[in-house]
Amino acid sequence: MREFKRTDRVADQLQKELAVLIQREVKDPRLGMVTVSGVTVSRDLGYSDVYVTLLGEQEPERIKENLQVLKRAAGFLRSQIAKRIKLRHVPELRFHFDESVVRGQQLSSLIDEAVTTDRARYQDDDDYQDSDPDTDAQQSEKTR
Repeated sequence: MREFKRTDRVADQLQKELAVLIQREVKDPRLGMVTVSGVTVSRDLGYSDVYVTLLGEQEPERIKENLQVLKRAAGFLRSQIAKRIKLRHVPELRFHFDESVVRGQQLSSLIDEAVTTDRARYQDDDDYQDSDPDTDAQQSEKTR
């Protein structure tokens, strides 16, 4: 049994090539800092879904504009890939915005907020217990 399917190998190679091509060859000034976060290829190698993230771009209008630029450049990118990768048929490129990075940042900030809230709550509880005389008496009995 093979460890990697051909579609996985093609997807990895497409991701590497597209990252370089978008950065160096696409000269549209509307295009921001694009990162290719993942590529999936259909079983018949007819289509590839390219997932991109945009550095510092969170507005839906800018995301849509960047995706339109990439969609217009898809034919050029596909021809360049055909020159670099030896395939009988280069998959059609379909670009999508990858929201997982943004969602991960949101979840991370929520976790950080919850941790700081818990620390503050436990700090307040410790301060309350330190000032309680009954607690001090119980603590001294335990040490005896």
